[in-house]
Amino acid sequence: MKNIAILGSTGSIGTQALEVVRSNPTQYRVNALTAQRNADLLIEQALEFKPDLVVITCEDHYQTVKNALPHTQVLCGEDALLAAVQLPQTQLVLTAIMGSVGLKPTIAAIEAKKDIGLANKETLVVAGELVMQLAKQNGVSIIPVDSEHSAIFQCLVGEANNTIEKIMLTASGGPFRGKDRAFLAHVTKAQALKHPNWVMGAKITIDSASLMNKGLEAIEAKWLFGLTGNQIEVVVHPQSIIHSMVQFSDGSIKAQMGLPDMKLPIHYALAYPHRMVSNFERFNFLNYPELSFAQADTQTFRNLGLAYQAMEKGGNMPCIINAANEVVVDAFLKDNIGFLQMSDVIETCMESIGFIAHPTLNNYLETDRQTRIFASELVTKQNLTNLKTKTH
Repeated sequence: MKNIAILGSTGSIGTQALEVVRSNPTQYRVNALTAQRNADLLIEQALEFKPDLVVITCEDHYQTVKNALPHTQVLCGEDALLAAVQLPQTQLVLTAIMGSVGLKPTIAAIEAKKDIGLANKETLVVAGELVMQLAKQNGVSIIPVDSEHSAIFQCLVGEANNTIEKIMLTASGGPFRGKDRAFLAHVTKAQALKHPNWVMGAKITIDSASLMNKGLEAIEAKWLFGLTGNQIEVVVHPQSIIHSMVQFSDGSIKAQMGLPDMKLPIHYALAYPHRMVSNFERFNFLNYPELSFAQADTQTFRNLGLAYQAMEKGGNMPCIINAANEVVVDAFLKDNIGFLQMSDVIETCMESIGFIAHPTLNNYLETDRQTRIFASELVTKQNLTNLKTKTH
């Protein structure tokens, strides 16, 4: 039985991971659960799965959780996440929390020699070089949970000695596929939150609509698989059946396919290196007589192009775009900024925050802090008006 700590158990990935655990009670035991502020669901999960440790990072909800779980150790605050990943009995840490807050607990888990089920792409976007070096030094496996990176990972099994020519990350195109910038200038958050294929949290759904999610995934893939930007291609595939592909030096292409269901890559990551039997719905080719592909439009969806620029620049630049993006997505969800203005704020942050070619962990953390402050200042009515001249 594999002992698992789930960071972000009340979110989309966390709840689906618990569905996988629930259907495989003899294979997995959950020994730590963490959440930010959804105390009610966290309590419900803890009563069902009986972990050794529960963490609620929002201190306002600590007493509620503690009172409801008198026989369970309950901690609060972001620093408590470090305790959750360092429990001696834990074998795998599933990082399903959203945003750069996942960086420090992921590093702590690696240093504690815990294998990582990585569903927090921001960890590698912000500090990919540092994280992958630490994983290698500590003999830790990082198993990707994002459907695209899981697909690449699965395609590479048995190919350790073969050269990758390029990978192709597939993108559904989101709810605004085929739309122009005139249309995007007036879209609402309600429209942006209607993803055509996947059920995800609000932040990642907005990232998908702007194609920033695919840009962040490209940066993550660079570090996970040791690639250059020129080896990472984004291909729009509206059906979301092919989750990604690898082309090798002989021209052969391997693709991983399946229905768009996050439980499959979660299941693979939890069971790795084995494949466990599942009762998930099976894909039927006859239901999909046509699979289509198109080039990603980086002129209309500028975030994807900005992410590639950041990847090419390296250093702390991906950290800058990630922090700026988290600020603008939050602002968009609060109706404080327009859809196209998100790219303008991100680009201004890239031009304004100090570049560091070889950052330390403290440099990453300080870059993240400075960028959030600067981006938040830009997301005001007066400063957004000044940014209008930059809108392409």
